[in-house]
Amino acid sequence: MAGVMRNINVIYRCGAINRKQKSKEDLDGIYHSYIIAIFHHPGFSQDKLSRLICVSKSSVTRHLAFLEERGYIVRRQGEDKREMLVFPTEKLEKAYAETHAISKEWREKITADLSDKEKEIAASVLEKMACAARNLIFGAEDEE
Repeated sequence: MAGVMRNINVIYRCGAINRKQKSKEDLDGIYHSYIIAIFHHPGFSQDKLSRLICVSKSSVTRHLAFLEERGYIVRRQGEDKREMLVFPTEKLEKAYAETHAISKEWREKITADLSDKEKEIAASVLEKMACAARNLIFGAEDEE
């Protein structure tokens, strides 16, 4: 099983390098998850965003401040005054289009030698593993 985790890490790190090399945006690879999550979940709280992308609350706060300073997001106070909601700007929407295209190309290239059935099995197994990991850390109630 250790080989599985090592290979997942290799795929993740190589994907991050690929995104950095191909991106025209002024963002490091770490912001990829934020771009995708905020685009697909506008108005999510910082806390929900933290659980969705599996990043500490303090890291989310710091990274969102960076994105806000550069015009990728706006944050607004929620109905619960303690809650900050995150919304994409037009700049983030443009970054999402580029990020999505780079990610799609990457997925197609690294799975090119797999049959459709193998792709299906890999996706299913990884989904189960990700679900188990989230449940261990956050509990079953956080599934989106």
